Amino acid sequence: MRPWIAGATLILTVVAGPGLAACAIASQTPRETPTVQTTRASSPEGSNLPRVRLVATGGTISNRSGGRLTAEELVSSIPGIERYVRPEFEQFANVASGSLTLKQWIGLANRINTIFTEDTDLAGVVVTSGTDTLEETAYFLDLTVHSDKPVVIVGSMRNPSALGYEGSANLLEGYRVAADQRSRGKGVLVVLNDEINSARDVTKTDAHRLDTFQSRNYGILGVVDSDRIVYYRDVVKRHAGANEFDVSAIEELPRVDVVMTYQGATGDLIKAIVDQGAKGIVVAAAGAGATSGTQDEGIRYAIDKGVFVVITTRTGGGRIATRNTSSASSRLQIQGEDLAPIKARILLMLALTKTRDAAEVQRMFSEY
Repeated sequence: MRPWIAGATLILTVVAGPGLAACAIASQTPRETPTVQTTRASSPEGSNLPRVRLVATGGTISNRSGGRLTAEELVSSIPGIERYVRPEFEQFANVASGSLTLKQWIGLANRINTIFTEDTDLAGVVVTSGTDTLEETAYFLDLTVHSDKPVVIVGSMRNPSALGYEGSANLLEGYRVAADQRSRGKGVLVVLNDEINSARDVTKTDAHRLDTFQSRNYGILGVVDSDRIVYYRDVVKRHAGANEFDVSAIEELPRVDVVMTYQGATGDLIKAIVDQGAKGIVVAAAGAGATSGTQDEGIRYAIDKGVFVVITTRTGGGRIATRNTSSASSRLQIQGEDLAPIKARILLMLALTKTRDAAEVQRMFSEY
């Protein structure tokens, strides 16, 4: 592999090994959208196996001491992958998940949509992500990918230099899930620790443990066992392949912020967010939607300024019921159903790219 550096742009030429695809990759700084050119390598052995493309973005799974692993190095580290798929790979970014920008989210969704449009024989896509914001990236893709083919997000809790690094195992399982026909039509999937979760429902529950990703009340979709992929339930909410959001012509997402309710919380923070130009605010309220202190005053201020306010719960479970109201003070107040606050933020950002009709926004929160 030979790098050329020109300004802030790193150009990599990757030579294919046995069973791998060769890629010429242009990976830019975190704020830019990379241009990726992929050339498929011949693979006479296992040529009847499904092809699955890795789109690597970085994260702990790549964060080796002394330098991050590339997409090629990640795939090369997977033992026995040639038994299950013909793996391909490309480098979209190589940063910590918290360094991915909203513009890169848009670029990533557009890239995946382009891959599926241009390569109709591809079985699925695997995306690597840092675990800190993995559930957010997964849900954004669940709302913006237009194919019913599997998109599987993987990561790892331990880095490649740590004892017990599980990244290679998670990658192998991600490839297997993406290659499985039974994974189609289930939206974006999150695969770590032998478990398959829905992008909508899954959340990171522990800062360190390997079993951190859970779907709380709803449970896993399925498991990845040594002999086969097993699914136990399906996804009924609208998701990838059945969504209505198109980011192909969008350069920026509208600003939406999250505010938490706590004892004595003031409305001043909400007012300040409004004054800084937010188009929407998500309130992580107590219990079933209770606010505190002067937050109600801040919410009224936001609504009077034309800012949408979505009420969610900070509890980690439960539903904020939809209200039928036509009062002026509540016309832009949306009930967030059972979405976690950070995921309600994503849905509201995308909703505001399509409409400012409160009834339409509420419909979206009911359907997604």
